[in-house]
Formats: sequence, C-alpha cells, structure tokens
Amino acid sequence: MPPRDPRLRSTMQLVLLACAPGLLALFWLQGWGVLINLLLSSCAALATEALLLGWRKLPVASALGDGSALVTAVLLAAALPSQAPWWLPVIAACVAIGLGKQAFGGVGHNLFNPAMVGYAFVLLSFPLQMNHWPGQASGLLDSLNLSLGTSDRIDAWASPTVLDVLRHNRSLTIDELFASHSAFGHFGGRGSEQVNLAFLIGGLFLMQRKVFSWHAPVGLLGALFLFSLLSWNGSGSDSNGSPLLHLLSGSTMLAAFFIATEPVTGCKQPLARLLFGIGAGLLIYLIRTWGSFADGTAFAILLMNLAAPPLDRWAQRRQQACL
Repeated sequence: MPPRDPRLRSTMQLVLLACAPGLLALFWLQGWGVLINLLLSSCAALATEALLLGWRKLPVASALGDGSALVTAVLLAAALPSQAPWWLPVIAACVAIGLGKQAFGGVGHNLFNPAMVGYAFVLLSFPLQMNHWPGQASGLLDSLNLSLGTSDRIDAWASPTVLDVLRHNRSLTIDELFASHSAFGHFGGRGSEQVNLAFLIGGLFLMQRKVFSWHAPVGLLGALFLFSLLSWNGSGSDSNGSPLLHLLSGSTMLAAFFIATEPVTGCKQPLARLLFGIGAGLLIYLIRTWGSFADGTAFAILLMNLAAPPLDRWAQRRQQACL
C-alpha cells in the first residue's frame, strides 16, 4: 500500500468542517435523527475500515486517523432520511467502506464514490425505508424510538419530499402545489432551501481554501439550471419545476460541492472536471424528471465516475494537440 499523502488528513478535516453548516441546518429542521444517523454511520464506517484493514494486515491507526472514513459517514448521514431505522445507516456505511472503498484497495484506489455506493445500495434494497422523511423535527426520545423501531407513530412522521410531489403531480399547477402542499417552501422544498444554502456556504469555503477547483460544481449547477430552464413550461400541472426549485431541492448543493468534487473518483484535468460536472447535472435532471427516483444524485455521480477516466484521457489529448 503506498504511503499516505500527508495533506489527506488536513483536507478531510476541512471537508468535515465545511459540512458543519449543512448538518446543523438538517438538525434544526429534522431533529435528533440526523445526529443518530451520523453516530451510527460513523461507528459502522470506522469499524468496517478497521476490520478490513486488519484482515489485509495493513496499518489500522493511520488509516482511521486520516478522516476519509468519517467523511464518507458524514455524507451518508446528510443524505439518508433522518427517521430511518438504525440498521439502514449501518448497512449503508458498511457497504460504502467495504464495497465502495476497500474492495478496490483502499483510499486513492476506488473507482466509485464510496458514499454514493452505500446510498445507492440501500436505496435499491430498502426503498420503503428510504422514503421515511420527517414531517417535522423530532425530539431525542421520538427519534430513538423511531430508529429502534419501538414507535408506532411512523406514519405520522413520514412525509414526501418536494421532488416526490412534483414527479407524481398530474393535476395541480405549481402555484397550487406551493400553496397547498406542506412539502413546498418558498422556492423549493420546505427546509431543503436552507439546507442547500448551508451546504453552498460550506462548499464555497472549501473552494476558497483551494480544496478543489470551480469546474465540477459550476458545471453541475450550470447544467442543472440550464436544462431545467430549457424544459420549464411554466406553472402548469405538467411542469417539471423551475431552475430555482431544482437548485434548492434535494441534495443539489451536497452533490455539487462535496460529491462531484471527490478527487479520486472525479477527473484530474480542468476541462474534464467541467464536463464531469455538466454530465452529472444533466443526469440528475433527467432522473428527477423521467426516472424512477425522485433525486437521482447517487446514480448520476456513479455513472459519471465510470466516465471520468475517458474524459481525462480526451482532455489530455486535446491539451497536447493544442500545444
């Protein structure tokens, strides 16, 4: 196993710090379930990493101390429903580290974004549990009961997201949906507007610290804005939603600044990074609008992970041809 980059730990610490505004916004809006998911996914991710590294007879302490497993756990906690049963973040984290990371040789060798591997696995395997979004913020006791499965109030807490409502709408105009449905906020999803803005602040902090370049986030957000604008047909019942709704709903900013910018599974060349972001933004919009899933971030990123190596080779050849 090659020696670890000494900058890796400091970079992961910056990423964890940048996630704090988004996590605080999620905690304020959704309650203690966010912190329960964070604790469970973190413990499962660290335990899985330690177990597999020990089995491979590789150093455990340095790998756990670099922070990469914790970043994966935090991204999962931010993406999973806050009222999920306790075993859902545990399974997601174990799959993310085991299948998404260590199966390829560990940090720096994985082909796919580990957090998105874990998220996609539980989304495909447990679709019912992945749709239990809270209708309101819950207290600690309620969150523990829901996580442990000892509460019979789950139906009262479950609530569709704005992207779910929009995808299944066939009769109400957008104006009527905003006025009548609790899932809608001022511009996008209720609560998701603040969460997306909080992750935007964290992402801009990372960009200012030069943790990543502007290419992938601008490509993703620009493509999502452009394609939603071109397909937007006003406020009729067949509307796919405005560009602002798509930018401020779902996991848009989390995807743009914390997932599409992952250096190992993304592109290395600046032009390739921009194309990576554009492709991810287009796929997110297509899946949201015509796919079987309300958001589609995980599948968009995983598909673009496959496209990253050829995009890099094409961009490098193009750069050499221009010299």
